[in-house]
Amino acid sequence: MAEEWFDVVNERDEPVGRALRRDVHARGLRHRAVYVLVFDRAGRIFLQKRSLRKDMAPGRWDASCSGHVDAGEDYEAAAVRELGEELGVTVQPPLEALLRVEARAETGWEFCRIYRLRHDGPLVLHPEEIERGEWCEVADVTRRMAAAPEDFTRPFRLIWLLLKEKI
Repeated sequence: MAEEWFDVVNERDEPVGRALRRDVHARGLRHRAVYVLVFDRAGRIFLQKRSLRKDMAPGRWDASCSGHVDAGEDYEAAAVRELGEELGVTVQPPLEALLRVEARAETGWEFCRIYRLRHDGPLVLHPEEIERGEWCEVADVTRRMAAAPEDFTRPFRLIWLLLKEKI
């Protein structure tokens, strides 16, 4: 597998260099990520349980789709790419932008852009990325997260807290 290169960004989310994924994470450098929340016609959200093979937060519940923004890539292009890679969903921009989150410890020093997609499936889960997934009522996600926050990734917990009243 080829090593991933990320743009390293400053506190204003402006690129200041490039580094390998492993170096960005090891050194706690600011970089970029995307999250896509996929909702079906009934208003349920699709959650993914991360593969146990993942290097970060293996086996934890996460947003429908998430991933890093590659060096030279913009946020929306990364979201479209990740939807295809993780869920087998092909979409055309523009996506519905929901939120921008500043880089902080809870996000692993990632500036995050969060998007919403309405999609009823089918979904084709990438086995290297996702152990399994399920459609959930929004209120159930809030209850599950309150009861067992450690079952969810830190960035998704933050995103959910910031968005739960808006979705």
